Amino acid sequence: MRALEKELRQGLADLALALDDGQIAHLLDYLELIQKWTKVYNLTAVRDPAEMLTHHLLDSLAVIAPLRTQLARLGFPLAAPGDKVAHAPAPAMRLLDVGSGAGLPGIVIAICCPDVAVDCVDTVAKKAAFIRQVAATLKLPKLRGLHARVESLTEKYNVISARAFASLVDFTTWSAAALAEQGVWLAMKGKHPADEIAVLAAGVEVFHVEQLVVPGVDAERCIVWMRKSAA
Repeated sequence: MRALEKELRQGLADLALALDDGQIAHLLDYLELIQKWTKVYNLTAVRDPAEMLTHHLLDSLAVIAPLRTQLARLGFPLAAPGDKVAHAPAPAMRLLDVGSGAGLPGIVIAICCPDVAVDCVDTVAKKAAFIRQVAATLKLPKLRGLHARVESLTEKYNVISARAFASLVDFTTWSAAALAEQGVWLAMKGKHPADEIAVLAAGVEVFHVEQLVVPGVDAERCIVWMRKSAA
């Protein structure tokens, strides 16, 4: 068994997240690519593989079940791994991961939710290049790495995500033009960011703060779900 595969499978079980063997292999390959590129390009400050597994992979995997729930509410139900039942074609779902860095959580979402078209945007060219390399190596045709500022993007996205990117005010302000009608923001945070929520613009509504438990991470985690309000 490959290094860390047992720990990854245990973490997935703890998260009650069902992935097939191909997806698990992709996650382990992705982890190896982060390790390889970080030696040269300093993609992440975390260098220990076991810590990368918990603080990067499992931390990002913790958002998959909540994301699937929100997508279903938006009218984008995703097929479960191994689901062979024929379904009517679902409308295209597009997700933008802002300040994606090493592709967290964007690449993890692309692996776990292959129905979703994922664009990872970063202002650092080498990070966008890494994401493009992962897409090519793992054969993820719906994953793109964009070297740009989020404010410059003209396409629309159903979900815009960010992990350790910026304050909620800056995140929503900079990416507002890219959010599709009825779209939602997914902001990964540590402790409940009450102070940040209190100063959000009147046109941004927090509709749910979802507490997360990440296997192997002894720290608070949550998702702040937001959307544009009628105000």
